[in-house]
Amino acid sequence: MWKMLLCEDEAKKASSLLRQPTSAQQKPKMIHSLFLINCSGDIFLEKHWKSVVSQSVCDYFFEAQEKAIDVENVPPVISTPHHYLISIYRDKIFFVSVIQTEVPPLFVIEFLHRVADTFQDYFGECSETAIKDNVVIVYELLEEMLDNGFPLATESNILKELIKPPTILRSVVNSITGSSNVGDTLPTGQLSNIPWRRAGVKYTNNEAYFDVIEEIDAIIDKSGSTVFAEIQGVIDSCIKLSGMPDLSLSFMNPRLLDDVSFHPCIRFKRWESERVLSFIPPDGNFRLISYRVSSQNLVAIPVYVKHMISFKENSSSGRFDVTIGPKQNMGKTVEGVVMTVHMPKAVLNMNLTATQGSYTFDPVTKVLTWDVGKITPQKLPNLKGIVNLQSGAPKPEENPSLNIQFKIQQLAISGSEDQ
Repeated sequence: MWKMLLCEDEAKKASSLLRQPTSAQQKPKMIHSLFLINCSGDIFLEKHWKSVVSQSVCDYFFEAQEKAIDVENVPPVISTPHHYLISIYRDKIFFVSVIQTEVPPLFVIEFLHRVADTFQDYFGECSETAIKDNVVIVYELLEEMLDNGFPLATESNILKELIKPPTILRSVVNSITGSSNVGDTLPTGQLSNIPWRRAGVKYTNNEAYFDVIEEIDAIIDKSGSTVFAEIQGVIDSCIKLSGMPDLSLSFMNPRLLDDVSFHPCIRFKRWESERVLSFIPPDGNFRLISYRVSSQNLVAIPVYVKHMISFKENSSSGRFDVTIGPKQNMGKTVEGVVMTVHMPKAVLNMNLTATQGSYTFDPVTKVLTWDVGKITPQKLPNLKGIVNLQSGAPKPEENPSLNIQFKIQQLAISGSEDQ
């Protein structure tokens, strides 16, 4: 799965702009309108700043969606005669922003991700149902997060002081008294030089947790040699510390990290000089950094695949045989293994036997999905059987590629564990 990462310059620029919006008198609006679209193509929520943009502008987005192979291949930036459409896809929802002038696309994409993260933080999930059930709070949040088309308040701590998160008790009180979730006072951190942390935080037990999550994108040839491999990683944090803590986080091998995108709390000058993360953290959950480990560094693939896929000449059948096994993973278990194969169009159906897990084959999309689960080295999972082809169809020119997804808990593949 490919992810778009902000480079250091863009990250600093985006972080600065997200904290210091530009006046509307100096420049035209950045984001003019926002549409939320579900997988069925229905626009279930729209928000406009100043003038209304017709929903017909989304027709250009729907055209691009039809041409895309799947939802993740929809172009993030679409040019129309009078607007630019910049979008992200999160939790089966398209966030489509309408831009009237040229702006840095990564800036808008970062803001849209902030919106989705805020919905997730407030409602527990960023789904169509949750947004519809809390539509009033959604509009209140969008009003505070964007001022005249420019980002204003995007930090969770600030927003929660401005607009109280929904609870059952608060909903009952609001329905009886007619009050709203909007706070009466300006947040204490809004005017400080540390706007991401509210003042007066107190905890009985002080705790700080850091989760290093890494994803490998790799291409492996038939012989098992790695053609291309890189790692996309993030560090998610949960901070519950009293007062105004000042933390430092160092890495065993920080030189491996490329294209690092920082939370605004990071002191960038110290990272540049010492490769140490020094920061006053926000309160609660937040993403500290995201990074990439390029293919120029040695990336060890923790699983191997043995496969034999063949189609006979002048025959309506073929053979399919795939085995997945773990490599040396320092005693860690490979979990959540899922294999996806886009079979050739000539394939009618597949009659396979799985020694572990279950498989499905969609005869319309020609996609084979094998849900393996956890791999045990004593008994390697295998999937093999017969592939039935259309009668008289020519032999497929090339074998399909295999996409493998898996998880390994408590293991950083890059070797850049934090200290």
